[in-house]
Amino acid sequence: MTRSSLWLAGAVAATVLGFAAPASAANPVRIGILWPLTGNAAAAGQASKAAVEVALDIINNPHPELANLPLAATGGLPNLGGAKIEITFVDHQGDPSTAQQLATRLVTQDKVHALMGAYQSSCSFTATAVAERHGVPFMVGESAALNITGRGFKWVFRGTPIASDYARTYMRFFAEMKGQGKKIESIAVVNENTDYGTSVSDAIEAEAKKSGVPVAIRIPYSASSTDVSAQVLQLKQRQPDVVIFISYTADAILYMKTMRNLDYRPPMVIGDDTGFSDPSFVPAVSDVAQGAMNRSAWDIGKPGSTTAKINEMYKAKTGRDLDDTSARNMQSFFALAEAIDRAGSTDPEKIRDALTKTDLKAEQLMMGYQGVKFDNTGQNVLAATYLIQLQGKQYQLVWPEATANAKLQWPMTGWTP
Repeated sequence: MTRSSLWLAGAVAATVLGFAAPASAANPVRIGILWPLTGNAAAAGQASKAAVEVALDIINNPHPELANLPLAATGGLPNLGGAKIEITFVDHQGDPSTAQQLATRLVTQDKVHALMGAYQSSCSFTATAVAERHGVPFMVGESAALNITGRGFKWVFRGTPIASDYARTYMRFFAEMKGQGKKIESIAVVNENTDYGTSVSDAIEAEAKKSGVPVAIRIPYSASSTDVSAQVLQLKQRQPDVVIFISYTADAILYMKTMRNLDYRPPMVIGDDTGFSDPSFVPAVSDVAQGAMNRSAWDIGKPGSTTAKINEMYKAKTGRDLDDTSARNMQSFFALAEAIDRAGSTDPEKIRDALTKTDLKAEQLMMGYQGVKFDNTGQNVLAATYLIQLQGKQYQLVWPEATANAKLQWPMTGWTP
């Protein structure tokens, strides 16, 4: 299928799935979303697409059982006469130049009122430049590279935590573990070598230096690698106490399997979300990655809670639980919709102004953030994250201890000999 036909399929899907408002209703609000719906990261893109479709149902139709979420209790956007939101999903296939072209098409041909995306930081980097040039608000749901909001742009907003937030979280966790007697004398950082992996790794190295945590080795690699034996042997030689992986899905799975094949089991592995949160990761490697940790701002919560109800909706649609990446995209979509409603208009400048004044509280969210509030770079300064651990066939929240629903297992067991 060509890129053009993929784009058309996404556009048609928006109508086929019933997102369009009836002719008699207020004019719809059009949002274009760019994700990798095919290619190596397709599972993550498709999972996020499903999450936003659930969010769309919550916004466009009354859901009084979720009344703590803005816009859930009403049908549509009340300040725009009950207008519904329409979405056009497009597939950039993980290619930054394709993301740039599709963002341009969404703005100039589809005339969307706002944009969102784009999973891979390298794709978000190019797509947001299009939004800035055309004066269209762009919500970054999950991309973590620092440079996305570091360019002085006024039309780009990011709901998710970023690389520096993650790095500080890891250092706080290490300090607490050392206080409990865990041996953390050195760490290793293994990163895919595009904007995402490089940015997060740079931030971890900088925070580790501030915190006095030695980095035994840093290993950049290509996410398209089909053999990582050399990298795993480097880790085996250095013997760090913790290995942090900044990896996409295929390479994250490949590393876990290669570690088993080469009989290398560090005391602890921490995945920096992304590949470790992909719906295909746990089924692929749960038998060899027991005790591996992951960062996440998502937790299903107690039965009957708002998060549990949302997870039930998502599971009914997909057959699986909501994951961190998809949940962060859902939360960012909610924040964008709330700002559009508060603007009371589809005028781009009014939406942008409303985004700058966003001040959502923790109790209005479905994520473990302290809130949503953007600084002058467009970054959510109240974003936060947890650490979860693979125990059995699913992740359990293990840190911070005050919010944990399971006990941290250290060291990781990996696999059964």
